[in-house]
Amino acid sequence: MSYCPSARITVRPYRVRLLVAAIAATLASHGAMAADVTTSSSTVTGSEANTAPAPAAPQDSPASSASASPKDLDSVVVSAKSTRSAVSLTGKEIQKIQPGASPLKAIQTLPGVLYLTADPWGNNEQNTQLFVHGFSTQQLGYTMDGVPLGDQQYGNYNGLSPQRAVISEDVGSVTLASGAGDLSTASTSNLGGTVTTVSSDPSKTSGLKFAQTFGSYSTTRSYLRYDTGEFGNGNSAYASFVNQDQRAWDFAGHQRGVQADGKFVHDDSNGKFTFFADYSDKVEPNEDSVYHGTAAGQGTVLPYTRAFTYPNFPYALAYLGANGAPPASAGNNYRNYYSDAQRTDYLTYAKYDWKISDGVTWSNQVYFHHNDGVGVVAGPIQVAGLPALFSVYYPGQNLKQVFGNSGYATRTTEYQINRTGFLSSVDWVAGNNQLDAGIWYELNRSGQYRRWYALDVNDPTSPYQRPNDDLTPLITQYNVENRTQVVQPYVSDQWFITPEITLSAGFKSSFQFATGRVPTQPLPGSTVGVTQLPAGTIDTRQKFLPQIGATWDITAQDQLFANVQKNTRQFITYGAGGLSPWSLGSQAAFNQFKQTVSPETAWTEELGLRTQHDFNLGPVSGIDGQVSVYHVDFSNRLLSISPTPVISSIVGGAPIIANVGSVTTNGVDIAGTLHFGDHLSFYDALSYNQSQYNDNYLSGTTVVPTSGKNVPGSPEWLNKFIFSANYGAISGQLVGDYVGKVYATYTNDLSVPSYFLLSAQASYAIPGTLGILHDAKISLNVSNLLQKKGAYEVVVGAASGTYNTYPIAPRQFFVTFSASL
Repeated sequence: MSYCPSARITVRPYRVRLLVAAIAATLASHGAMAADVTTSSSTVTGSEANTAPAPAAPQDSPASSASASPKDLDSVVVSAKSTRSAVSLTGKEIQKIQPGASPLKAIQTLPGVLYLTADPWGNNEQNTQLFVHGFSTQQLGYTMDGVPLGDQQYGNYNGLSPQRAVISEDVGSVTLASGAGDLSTASTSNLGGTVTTVSSDPSKTSGLKFAQTFGSYSTTRSYLRYDTGEFGNGNSAYASFVNQDQRAWDFAGHQRGVQADGKFVHDDSNGKFTFFADYSDKVEPNEDSVYHGTAAGQGTVLPYTRAFTYPNFPYALAYLGANGAPPASAGNNYRNYYSDAQRTDYLTYAKYDWKISDGVTWSNQVYFHHNDGVGVVAGPIQVAGLPALFSVYYPGQNLKQVFGNSGYATRTTEYQINRTGFLSSVDWVAGNNQLDAGIWYELNRSGQYRRWYALDVNDPTSPYQRPNDDLTPLITQYNVENRTQVVQPYVSDQWFITPEITLSAGFKSSFQFATGRVPTQPLPGSTVGVTQLPAGTIDTRQKFLPQIGATWDITAQDQLFANVQKNTRQFITYGAGGLSPWSLGSQAAFNQFKQTVSPETAWTEELGLRTQHDFNLGPVSGIDGQVSVYHVDFSNRLLSISPTPVISSIVGGAPIIANVGSVTTNGVDIAGTLHFGDHLSFYDALSYNQSQYNDNYLSGTTVVPTSGKNVPGSPEWLNKFIFSANYGAISGQLVGDYVGKVYATYTNDLSVPSYFLLSAQASYAIPGTLGILHDAKISLNVSNLLQKKGAYEVVVGAASGTYNTYPIAPRQFFVTFSASL
């Protein structure tokens, strides 16, 4: 008798529910948190990247939510056959963490995850940090509805952040695969796992929903969504709009943005057609990190935050000396006038899942993304190597007069991205096997300009206006253009050996063909270490990246899973920055890199147990849990050896980029939820991760002793807990987050101490109706409840002696009223 995955769900729904509740230990049924948490695994119709857990209905009735027990609120529409450690949160859970929170902010409570950013929503991108099992932001993969989002580095060259791709309130689910992502994931950077965001489908019933948030530092966020309901023969659609504004807590800059998205779905017996479009236009103030190092570089007084002086221009003028230099006592912690990031994105896709037969589905998806972005900094002209740069372009001239007599210059880094691509996959259930094969192709044309403008003493520009809107640049330092093609085919098979045992195996290939050109070169001598920015082509071919895994249903309540997988990170085609070979300082260095340097690779091994048990042990009525251990061999580690010791240098210089050895990682995640009847639960996630360098490396002729040292930036110990209560229409939760000591340099000579933060949330579902309004709810969110201070983020960029930090933001309050009509 053949055994297919669809029969598995039908015959044993209780097992699916129990196993899903177990893998969802990371917030599974947190009492009031409704535990809309699901596993991420391949469904009957495809792979993790393209067919994620079905989201919860767009709006649940407050009455039903209040009366149901936490476990009754589990919403699971997937099979429990994931060989990986993967956990999903629904959109409802994201909005409880913070209304309007980004998908990346949402996963910070999951085991093994460290996510840090400047604002409570997780929207600020300039100082975002994400570590998962020791891998950093740019070593993970990200998709939205299958569409690749790039590697999330600041000034992204190949994508956009999840919060710009879809409005937070329209997210159906977000899934973290913390060890290794699915083979079909459209990413060239997923060494250490994937974050998959899925937008919610339109509601089958028509209606209007809105939410309004007010809070600390003049916060206002307005969200509106209209669902058409089902019309015609299987048609439905929605359109949404959001506007947000909040002042920075330490200066007068504003995070502002408008966003609109919409989705159309036609679903019938032949298949499902989906069209999605998103527009995002945002401006957000950047934060200057605080420099720690030698007494001269640190300054005589170490500030808690390096606040910008905008909009107090008279103070900014008085802050500088006669020639435009900041006070010597400030050292590297001088204050800029302003800095911000401006991003405009257009993203759209069309997808059709064709049900060729009962066992065969062919999915095809095309997408397009255009980004127009700029980063702006207005700072003193006599810092960080600027006099040397400017004197090359204006030799022998009074630089203060050249740049408008204010003592400040405005620098822009201007970006453009134009990406088109398609994904195609076939899913075929044949007897005891589920075969999946597909391909991802993308063509990306990206460009980058570096320009300098005057800041006129009599007419200072606004940080929310691009200087090139009404000014001519004094200097165009460089212009870099890149053309990148990616091709990634894959094939996989799940063999259902018995109803209890499933074996999964497959492989993917990753090919990247990248060309860079430099229409405008920096003048010789203007940039440290740069004789010319290189041009040329680098083609990389990773032909065989295998995966094998298995699950074993030991009992109806316990499942063992294991997975072994190899992944790669293709070279960054960023232009003049980051770990990109096109940022090297000469054509000779580029040619040598092309011949001698290999892409980073990682072998990831995972072994875990998911369990769920109900019992009567005094006040404890049940436990959900997952334990996983992992080992990673990370090879060909790339390091950018900077020519400038100051991490926040505004000029920078040409780095040396080289393979500097390997990293060995071992770790364990233990997560579980204790249930105390229907109204109380306690979730805790304890993680240990040891990632250590295996080799020393050379900086010039100097040996840097990194062998045996911990990878900086990521702590060994993390612990998160959530205590939840749910009584009738009232619910609440207390969230704790412990981050252990973090090393701040490659040689571990400096570190930042551990910290513990507490936040809280409470909500009240208003019974009945308020005139034409129904499903009304008011909620309160408080961050940094105990008003802690200290170093929050560590910026690592040196072997020893120096590092930078961002501070913990103060306590903030937010109140949200939401309803439907």
